[in-house]
Amino acid sequence: MIILNALLYYLIIIPISLLPFRILYYFSDFLFLFVYKLFGYRTKVVRQNLQNALPHKSQTELKEIEIKFYHHLCDVIVETFKSFTISSNEIQKRMVLENPELINRFYDVGKSVLIAGGHYNNWEWTATGLQQQMKHRVLGIYTPLANKFFNDRMLSSRGRFGLRLISFKLISKYYEDHQEECTATIFGIDQSPRNPTKCYWTKFLNQETGVQYGVEKFAKELNYPVVFGSIRKVRRGYYTLTFETVSDQPVDEPYGMIIEKATRRLEDQILENPQYWLWTHRRWKHKRP
Repeated sequence: MIILNALLYYLIIIPISLLPFRILYYFSDFLFLFVYKLFGYRTKVVRQNLQNALPHKSQTELKEIEIKFYHHLCDVIVETFKSFTISSNEIQKRMVLENPELINRFYDVGKSVLIAGGHYNNWEWTATGLQQQMKHRVLGIYTPLANKFFNDRMLSSRGRFGLRLISFKLISKYYEDHQEECTATIFGIDQSPRNPTKCYWTKFLNQETGVQYGVEKFAKELNYPVVFGSIRKVRRGYYTLTFETVSDQPVDEPYGMIIEKATRRLEDQILENPQYWLWTHRRWKHKRP
């Protein structure tokens, strides 16, 4: 199995990664035909999610969003391949943090922060390229892959420019052991909760939705300000990230308010350009207890 994994990585993934962007996007267009037209990857999930989330849209409009989504998904796939070999200068040109001053002001007074965001536009490049544009030590919380070979390659790729990945099981201990370090931790707030009885429930995209409580839990326990990371696609292969303050006094916020404000901001972003969210995700597999 290790040999097969290595062959896949070194003979397919890395050669694709080394292709110029112009060729990569031709490959993305070709991939679209297979992923969407030929195999219909998770089209049932996507259509059900779109129908439930956007009931005000006509079938023609939903179909148009669906097609645009699969084109964008294929772009993100090839861009993720490119992450294995992309240069530092290239990632900084293609993922630009527009207002570092908003979050740097917390660093200047010795404050760690939490960054709430979603699987929107190219979240992989956002995490990978952020450290070079910030003063804080950037942390990403991740779930280890079962495949050790690709787990190691994933850690290496995402951490090439300074991002430090911490398993979700170890993040509490990391905070405990690094209290003097100014960190900025990325939290994905649109992942399906592991336990539907231990999460915050709200309305998101027209549906009852469980949201993992982690970002609010740590914000209140550690008094870390929370910002939302808004990712915008400028054009093919180019993105910007803009920070917006969710709460700079988290201990004073009522229960659920931090999650509510961050979730509403993500929802607004999705409704504005729905084709850029990860609709293949089975986000609503849990029902409110």
